[in-house]
Amino acid sequence: MNSRYTVPHFINGLSVDTLGERYADVYNPALGTAIGRVALGTVDEVEAAVAAAAAAFPAWAATPPLTRARVLFRYLQLMHEHADEFAAMLTREHGKTFADAQGEVARGIEVVEFAVGIPHLLKGESTEQIARGIDAWSLRQPLGVVAGITPFNFPVMVPMWMFPVALACGNTFILKPSERDPSPSLLHAQLLKQAGLPDGVFNVIQGDKVAVDALLDHPAVQAISFVGSTAIAEYIYARGCATGKRVQALGGAKNHMVVMPDADMEMTVDALIGAAFGAAGERCMAISVVVAVGAAADQLRDTLSARIRALKIADGMAAGAEMGPVVSLAAKQRIEAMISAGVAEGATLVVDGRQLVVAGREEGFFVGGTLFDHVTPAMSIYRDEIFGPVLCMVRTPDIGAAIELVNAHEYGNGVAIYTRDGGVAREFVRQIQVGMVGVNVPLPVPMAFSSFGGWKRSMFGDHHVYGPEGVRFYTRHKAVMQRWPNTASAGAEFAFPQMK
Repeated sequence: MNSRYTVPHFINGLSVDTLGERYADVYNPALGTAIGRVALGTVDEVEAAVAAAAAAFPAWAATPPLTRARVLFRYLQLMHEHADEFAAMLTREHGKTFADAQGEVARGIEVVEFAVGIPHLLKGESTEQIARGIDAWSLRQPLGVVAGITPFNFPVMVPMWMFPVALACGNTFILKPSERDPSPSLLHAQLLKQAGLPDGVFNVIQGDKVAVDALLDHPAVQAISFVGSTAIAEYIYARGCATGKRVQALGGAKNHMVVMPDADMEMTVDALIGAAFGAAGERCMAISVVVAVGAAADQLRDTLSARIRALKIADGMAAGAEMGPVVSLAAKQRIEAMISAGVAEGATLVVDGRQLVVAGREEGFFVGGTLFDHVTPAMSIYRDEIFGPVLCMVRTPDIGAAIELVNAHEYGNGVAIYTRDGGVAREFVRQIQVGMVGVNVPLPVPMAFSSFGGWKRSMFGDHHVYGPEGVRFYTRHKAVMQRWPNTASAGAEFAFPQMK
């Protein structure tokens, strides 16, 4: 126990250990053993973080946008210098392969690159002489104290979807990261301080539901950003909105890939293997259902099953590892139970990933790549988000049936189609009811200068994350009308004014 590290909070520029006695273990999933512990925040610590952020807000909001951007630019430089340190933390506490962790860090950095250019996006609009002697303009102003509640599967990237944009817009920020892999949050805080961010502008509260509810209920917190399961997203949205907050809450997914008979099968399988089994399937954009249209099914199944059996599953730091463990023992048990449920419901289990043992990591939380065929919409493995290395194959006779299948699902996060037919692809894009669509692209995650978000029960709120939508979420629009009279008053006007 004495060799374990402790992950504290970061409040008003200082590392702060818990005032209470509540801690949670932090595991290395590949070893299956606890390697650290994280403080679980109290209501008092949330109050301290909000107070620090509220005190820092007036000066930070009044800081010129260009000056704020220069702080973020220095942070961007530090992120590049510490990129591999972040990646190693990810592999140690989450379990994903080191190469995948490096990719996560790189995608987070792209949002900072966008954020340093935000001064251009904060410009308002103006109209001269909207009426006689009256000019009008609009501007965007920061909200105040805002908070982000982020998931275990992307502990570096998802917070970076939020705080660089929020800070660049002039807000102060409180991050509540996942307690399963909390270390990156402290390194973010340290690098931002090193970059010159004033104390109190960025704070970290470690913790669980106690900290989440305290943030949701605090009257000084103006907005909440969340990424996680649909059940929790709906809870965050309802409770946050009930206290008058602006909320964006991204929920679960059941992302489909539609494969047409004319698709390049080798290219398709290459894309599908990475999209379904990268990060052990613990991605909100992971492909978890492949829809085989017509004659594509048998060849696709045979090629896929051979590739899945050949996956190199190992400790994420092992050379050549393609897939690491899932994040926890509870996740492993839940995934394996869902595989068993799929068998009981009548799906054909083509490749079974249960009871996988990795040599030298026998206690690790490993689940092998799994493939089901002949899955139907009535089965739980089709309806529910598994969030693990399990791929379900559904067969449809034509593209129309495939579109109906996807559109009928309660989730609408991401979808892809693989085909050589431009007309089919165009109609698919037009008709599909999903927020992010890939044409021969398996994981259609928008770049930082666009915005990320799903439809239906994959997204609660009006604004998607980062990019232009992020700027709109973290600012309020203000309209101004101005007159400078140069003649005597004509007296009171009681009729509604007309612009002439």
